[in-house]
Amino acid sequence: MRFSVRECIPQNQVRRMTDAFRATDEFAAQFDSLLVWRRDVRRFKTDLLEPGLLEELIDRACLAPSVGNAQPWRFVSVESPDHRNAVAESFERENAEAAKLYKDEQAMLYAELKLAGLKEAPVHLAVFSDTETPLGSGLGQQTMPETLVYSTVCAIHTLWLAARTRGVGVGWVSILDPRVITRTLNVPGNWQFVGYLCLGYAIENHDDPELVRHGWQERIDRSKVLFRR
Repeated sequence: MRFSVRECIPQNQVRRMTDAFRATDEFAAQFDSLLVWRRDVRRFKTDLLEPGLLEELIDRACLAPSVGNAQPWRFVSVESPDHRNAVAESFERENAEAAKLYKDEQAMLYAELKLAGLKEAPVHLAVFSDTETPLGSGLGQQTMPETLVYSTVCAIHTLWLAARTRGVGVGWVSILDPRVITRTLNVPGNWQFVGYLCLGYAIENHDDPELVRHGWQERIDRSKVLFRR
């Protein structure tokens, strides 16, 4: 059963119920399972999402942390067939160019990978970061202005996890020309393109990443990423 924050805690109580959340071992185990089952989905059913579900996921995404509480994320639901075709054409061009980087067996493997679900996914979301948002008054951005983009990535990941809890798969398509996306969608010049997401119900579910399953890249051990100084 799905439920929302609004159903659990009345909005007029959110500010004063700061101790409402209590983590349990069961919750921690379920959260760990969510992290394992959050996959980059490329194989979608064409079934539409339930009415209101996209808006619900955007609400959850907006709970993400942001530098200075600037909330720079901007979501564009790409619904026009012409716009979707332009995005798909950009993917085909950039994917063909990317394929030239690989040789021999790796080139053959790359050609077999399914790297986007643009044709099947019922929902397309282009995600931008407003680089000139007045919100937050620049707090925390003076030495690292890129934290606005980092904040937007946090919103994407929050949406990704929330979607998985509701049985919705998300695929992040990065093999695109940002200039094409920005021009096609006619967004303000101060919006920086961050990611293009496909959302829908997955045809299949796996607890391992697709690129691991198909022999492209294994997960690396913690010892390779944790350093002490």
